[in-house]
Amino acid sequence: MSYDRWGLVALRVIVGALFIVHGWQKLVAGGGGPAFAGGLAHMGFNPGVVWAWIVTAVEFGGGICLVLGVLVRVAAILIVIEMVIAIAKVNIHRGFYWTQGGWEMPALMALLAAILAVTAPGRNLSARRAS
Repeated sequence: MSYDRWGLVALRVIVGALFIVHGWQKLVAGGGGPAFAGGLAHMGFNPGVVWAWIVTAVEFGGGICLVLGVLVRVAAILIVIEMVIAIAKVNIHRGFYWTQGGWEMPALMALLAAILAVTAPGRNLSARRAS
């Protein structure tokens, strides 16, 4: 097996773990909690509580899928969609830098998820031999 495949597996597991943590944070707070649901409703996502649970499911469930290597493309595509919406609705007006709430980090996460969607690494590593 080539080392580049292991790099993609590591990417999949790390990105998945990051989304599990963010989804868990929302899950423990009850689907993002009232403040999160209210914020989503204020941005036009109505009802906010439903969208809070959708975001929680994408992050927590999608992260689990990435870590386990199942439904990688589906999970990654959903994460890309979520990150693009987050950039457009939340982060773009805050500038670039993530330390100021900008779009830098969600853009990076969207890019990494897009790479995973295209490659779906780790699903069947033994069948993917380098030419």
